[in-house]
Amino acid sequence: MRYLSVMLLLAAVTAEPAAGQTDNRPALVVLLTVDQLRPDYFSRWDADLTGGLRRFYDQGAFYARGEQDHAITETAPGHSTLLTGRSPGSVGIVSNSLGVPDPDYPLLGVMGPGASPARFRGTTLYDWMVAADRNTRVLSVSRKDRGAILPIGRAKVPVFWYQSGSFTTSTWYRDSLPTWLQRWNERKGAERLAGMVWKLFLPEDRYAEPDDQPWERGGAPHQFPYQMPTDSAAMAEVVVAIPWADSLTIDVALEGVRALGLGSRGAPDLLSISLSSTDAVGHGWGPDSREIHDQVVRLDHWMGRFMDSLATLVPREKTLYILTSDHGVSSYPERGAANGRMGGRVSGDRVMQAAQDVLQARYGQQFDLGFDNGLIYGNVTALRAAGVDVDSMAAALAADLARETGVTRILTPRTLAAADASDREAGRWSRTIPADFEWLAAASVAPGYIWTYASNAIATHGTTTNDDVLVPIVFMGKGIAPARLVRARTVDIAPTVAALLRVQPLETVEGQVLKEVVPPR
Repeated sequence: MRYLSVMLLLAAVTAEPAAGQTDNRPALVVLLTVDQLRPDYFSRWDADLTGGLRRFYDQGAFYARGEQDHAITETAPGHSTLLTGRSPGSVGIVSNSLGVPDPDYPLLGVMGPGASPARFRGTTLYDWMVAADRNTRVLSVSRKDRGAILPIGRAKVPVFWYQSGSFTTSTWYRDSLPTWLQRWNERKGAERLAGMVWKLFLPEDRYAEPDDQPWERGGAPHQFPYQMPTDSAAMAEVVVAIPWADSLTIDVALEGVRALGLGSRGAPDLLSISLSSTDAVGHGWGPDSREIHDQVVRLDHWMGRFMDSLATLVPREKTLYILTSDHGVSSYPERGAANGRMGGRVSGDRVMQAAQDVLQARYGQQFDLGFDNGLIYGNVTALRAAGVDVDSMAAALAADLARETGVTRILTPRTLAAADASDREAGRWSRTIPADFEWLAAASVAPGYIWTYASNAIATHGTTTNDDVLVPIVFMGKGIAPARLVRARTVDIAPTVAALLRVQPLETVEGQVLKEVVPPR
C-alpha cells in the first residue's frame, strides 16, 4: 500500500508543463553526500557554522533524524540507497567488501583496486531522468570509488574518484580520461600540499574538546598541529586522511560542471559529490575529538565556497540541493569506558574462524565463510551439497555469537523469515540481505559497542545503533520551505526528487515522497 501511494503521488506531479506554462523545474540537481556526517554535529557546533552547512541548517527542509534504515551501516550500502529509493538488499550492495571492488575493471593511468557497479541491481534517479530526457547530463565525483559509483548505478557516464594523486575511473566507464580531467590532474593538486601544516581553523578557545586523548589514532600522534610529509608522493597518499581531500574533490566537481555544461540546457541535469574527509578524520580521531570539530568547520567553509562558485555557473534559484550522509559513527568505546559508560569492541572473527577450523577438519574446505559487521556468510549451496545441516550450523553459529559481550540479537535465515513485520531489528537485516544471498547468521550489538577486526583501534560504524544509523537529510531550493523536521529515510530522497522533477521511477521503490518537500496536490 505504501508503494502504491508513492506511485499515485508521483503520477499526480509528473506531467510536463502545459503549452505556454513556465517550467519551474531546477536546471541542476546537486546531491552532496558527506561521508560519516552525524546530524548532531549541526547543533553541537552551531555557533561555528557560517558557510554551506549553515545554509542547509537555516534555509533547508532539515530532517534531523534521517535514517540509513538497514543493518550494515557502511559507505557502500549507504550510498546505494541515496538515489535508488531502495534498500541495500534490493540494490544488491551488502557491504563495502561486497560492493564495488572488481579486478575485471582496472583503473586508468594509476595503480589501485579495480572497481565497477557490476553487483548493482536496478535503476537510479539518473536512469529515470534519462528515460524522460535522453539528453540529461550527469557527473559523479568522490574521493572513494564507492562514493562515486553507487549513487549513479550501472550507467557508463562520467564517474570519477581519487587514487594516488589523481582523479580517475575504471575501464567499466571508458578507455581514457577526458581532456578536462587530464589537465586537472596535471596540476598535481594533492602533491602541491606537501609540507603543509594542519592547524586549527578557528581560534583555539572555540574548541571545547581536549586535544590529547590516548585512544585517538591507536596511539599514533594525535595532537595539533600536524606536519604533512614534504615528499610529494607521500603527500598524495596522506591527503586522503585529512580535510584537504574534500577541497580537491570539490575543485574537480566544479571543473567538471564547467567542462560538461551541467545545468545549462534548460532542463534538469544531475551532479553527485561525495566528500570523504569527515569519514577519515572520524575514524582516526573519533566523533568527540577536536580534529572532527575542525574538519566540520573546514567542510562548512569549503562547501560555502563551492555553492558560491557553482552559482556563477548555474543560478541559485535553478539549483536543487540535497545534503545527506551514508552513515553516522560510534564513539571510541575506550572513551566511553573512561567516562563510566558501557561499551567495547566485539569480534565475530573468532566465531567464524572456529567454524572454518571445524569445516576444514571434517570436509577439507572452508566453504568461503566470511564475517562482515555482524554477518556471517558463505557458500551455503556447497555446504548443503556436502551434507551439512545448514539450519543446525546456523543455530550453532548464532549461539556462539551470543556469547560475545555486547551482542544483543542474533538472526538466522530461518528466524529472519519468521520475524514479525513490526520487528525493527529484523526489518533492518531484511533490508540489508538480498533474497538470493547465502548467509548463516546476523548479529546486532548494543549502543556503545562496535564491531572490530584484528588490531584496527579506530572509531567506526557498521551497527544498527542510532549513532551509526542516523544521518541528516536536507532539501534546499526554490519553493522548498525552510523547516526543522524530524524523521525521514534515505530511500525517500530519490522518489522525492523524482516528484520535483516530474519524472517516474522505472521500478517499484521503497521510499515515500516527503510531503514537507512536495506537498500533495
